[in-house]
Amino acid sequence: MLKNTRLSYFILILFVIVLGITSRKIDGVPLFFGDTLYAVMVYFGVRMFFVNLNVKKSALLALAFCFGIEFLQLYRAEWMLAIRRTTLGHYVLGEGFLWSDLGFYTLGVLMAFSIDSYFIKKQ
Repeated sequence: MLKNTRLSYFILILFVIVLGITSRKIDGVPLFFGDTLYAVMVYFGVRMFFVNLNVKKSALLALAFCFGIEFLQLYRAEWMLAIRRTTLGHYVLGEGFLWSDLGFYTLGVLMAFSIDSYFIKKQ
């Protein structure tokens, strides 16, 4: 069982990244699956950097980050668009605002929060 440590969260982040990349290679996997996994990764990233932070506060911080990135997609300055045209910029900042993504981010954070809370209670 994974303990509540930075290394454990880092391993979870790597697993989610591999799962997300793999999901893009498989036909029939809906695109929203990647948005959900993005939020899961962000949640575990918050937990990795702030390992002693309460899980509820971690969930709110992760959700605020995801929502912030999504709303940032409404900002269309040329320098921001240039960053988004890079591979890393595209993966981190996305391309276009979608209201539905906010729901998928919420779902992903809730899933990660539930998994995290379950393992914390088991320890």
